[in-house]
Amino acid sequence: MGIQIAPSILTADFAHLADEAKAVSDAEWLHVDVMDNHFVPNLTLGMPVVEALAKAAEQPLDCHLMIEDPDRWAPGYVEAGASSVTFHVEACRAPIRTAREIRAKGARAAMALRPATPIEPYEDMLAELDMVLLMTVEPGFGGQKFLDVVLPKIRRTRDLVTKHGLDIWIEIDGGVSAETIERCAEAGADVFVAGSAVYSADNPNEMVNHLRTLAEAATA
Repeated sequence: MGIQIAPSILTADFAHLADEAKAVSDAEWLHVDVMDNHFVPNLTLGMPVVEALAKAAEQPLDCHLMIEDPDRWAPGYVEAGASSVTFHVEACRAPIRTAREIRAKGARAAMALRPATPIEPYEDMLAELDMVLLMTVEPGFGGQKFLDVVLPKIRRTRDLVTKHGLDIWIEIDGGVSAETIERCAEAGADVFVAGSAVYSADNPNEMVNHLRTLAEAATA
């Protein structure tokens, strides 16, 4: 598995989501931020929009649930068409059970951590996951500045994955741009969520390929 880019539609034009998905046709994933105005102070979209987007987009959907009670709702997003579903461990009461339910329905299961949440307490459950998402901004809004303080956690997460011989992707979300992606790749990340950097570019698809090239060069 090489470097993968997952443009976030959080900064796309919500009135033309199908077109915005086509505008990043070279991306490996389409990242969908689901926010409920409870776990984070923002409200975005929910299951009906994911279901519609899954029918319109060529890329598989990477759904990031920034919501309360993901134990209850996460499996439904697989049924709506998500190929990967991420729950926040801070909001999850039964993370192992939830991860297993996501996998049982045929999607990749991922656990997200806020910038200040350490990875070490969850070492024993890594084998239940397909991906770990490390937030490099506080979740809730796009366009935030990248937090360098998370870089050591990326390295520690990669070390744990290597230690246990696991095939787990490490995804970074928040402030990913041409100025920050190389540092993240060097630290051990291999999946990159980029919103503003992609959709504010004159050519979003060219930016997707540029970001991938930078990350690949940093890990060569």
